[in-house]
Amino acid sequence: MLLKDHTTDELVALTADWGLRPRILRQLQAAACKHGAAELPDAGLEGVSKRDWARIKAEVSIPHLTTLEKVVSPFDGFAKYLFKGLDDQAFEAVRIPLLHRPGDEKYVVCVSSQVGCAAKCAFCATGRLGFKRSLETWEIVDQVLKIRADSDFPVRGVVFMGMGEPFLNYANVLRAAQLLSDPSGAAIDGKAITISTVGVVPMIRRFTSERRPYRLIVSLSSAIDALRDELLPMNQNYPVASIMDALREYQAATGRRVSFAWTMMSGVNMDRAQVLELARASAGLKILLDLIPVNDATGRFKPPGKDELDRFLGFIKEDLKCPVVCRYSGGKDVAGACGMLAGKRVGEAAHIEPFQYLP
Repeated sequence: MLLKDHTTDELVALTADWGLRPRILRQLQAAACKHGAAELPDAGLEGVSKRDWARIKAEVSIPHLTTLEKVVSPFDGFAKYLFKGLDDQAFEAVRIPLLHRPGDEKYVVCVSSQVGCAAKCAFCATGRLGFKRSLETWEIVDQVLKIRADSDFPVRGVVFMGMGEPFLNYANVLRAAQLLSDPSGAAIDGKAITISTVGVVPMIRRFTSERRPYRLIVSLSSAIDALRDELLPMNQNYPVASIMDALREYQAATGRRVSFAWTMMSGVNMDRAQVLELARASAGLKILLDLIPVNDATGRFKPPGKDELDRFLGFIKEDLKCPVVCRYSGGKDVAGACGMLAGKRVGEAAHIEPFQYLP
């Protein structure tokens, strides 16, 4: 049995016939997740008999990822980590610095949920890898723990926006989020954990029914089905109307504003028709639009110039009238930005120049 791979409640259920008090299991979980213990102590825990401790040592262990590489961007301080877990297939996580408020410096960690990805989004390096396998719960959790142990400021948030489609690894992703937010785990506020999906409708509905505290964001990039079929092939299974229906249920159940990530591609999804169709498709929803410049090392898709972006923002103001956030996508010079993760060392990954004009 692996710590970091089960919630505390699951540990209690799995060891029901051991006669251990739940307090002991919370201590074990905290040792692995909260305090970053490398292994269980030989001396045991107070209140645990020698016989029970011998069984715990024999049947419980703390797994660890291997860090293959860490590289920090000299341009913006984003740090990309390359890990391996159960096998030799590498995956990445990114440490995002939020250091602009003196006295409140912190990091957010962007984690992977799979090696490769089955969504095959046309503008994403991970999608071009194809799907390799889903990560285990502990492999997701340990990305955060390894980066936290390597950081000079606390990790206060987690975003499931790295390699993979989180909702195609739903059980492990949600278990990881629960462990990361558990007081006996990493103790990160659940409201500071964000899970992204390209729109896997059945899992959006499951997420809604389970009343999870985590933030949901849908990677949309177009509300026009024909274009979205090309850019995000998962749309062929779950077209825009079905996604919007599921999100109306989500908003009705939670009262939360719906967030859409919009990967901006010059000449592709930056015209008025895109905004008008999004306004029509999302009618009745309170939405927030996250604009992110595309990072495509193949050169097929390019980010907009300032004039094109300004026109697009004008269309949104006139026709959509929703809050907009222009996201800074950092780590481009070390192939650590959104859409660039490919499970490779920096010397093997394609580089593109930093996109500088967004705040």
